Amino acid sequence: MPFLHRIPLLAIFSLALTVSLPAQQPAAKPAAPVVTDDFIQKQFGETCKLMPGPAPLTADFDGDGIEDVVIAARCTNPLMDETEKNYKVIDPYDAYFGYGDPKISIRFASEDPATRGVVLLVIHGKGPEAWRAETPKAKFIIINLPFKEVMVKKLPFHKKTIPAIFAAEAHEGEGTISAVFWDGKKYRYQPMGSTME
Repeated sequence: MPFLHRIPLLAIFSLALTVSLPAQQPAAKPAAPVVTDDFIQKQFGETCKLMPGPAPLTADFDGDGIEDVVIAARCTNPLMDETEKNYKVIDPYDAYFGYGDPKISIRFASEDPATRGVVLLVIHGKGPEAWRAETPKAKFIIINLPFKEVMVKKLPFHKKTIPAIFAAEAHEGEGTISAVFWDGKKYRYQPMGSTME
């Protein structure tokens, strides 16, 4: 008899345990990192501000196992704080076409006020704080790269795939896609083609 009295209690306990287990949810897409103008100006100087639109994106761009970040921003004078804030202004887009010196190619900037001064800020992370570290491993301002949207996608490079910054731009009904990636020593530009909108 005592055994029969335990069955209902055991069933009730099992049911309660089953109900209390959380339902399996699909993995949520990671939220974009929180970046403010104060953070940008601390790392790159007062001439740079966060650009509304593309969200900051993270990946391990330099392959060291530590998270890096790319941020769309607007900088009125990228070269001004280069030494003081310890970053490097680079122009992989114009370097691809043979004009690699940013001190010269910065003059190629668009005359369109909507795109003038639009840059990508890249921070290579260091230590457990990664790209948020007080003194990151390296910092870059990428100038003259045309983009409306920025994505991080895999790119084949030397028989492996690496994370790259993909820039999408729309112009007169045609969309162009290009990639900027770390080749182990520097950032390089690679056109990826055109797509009709």
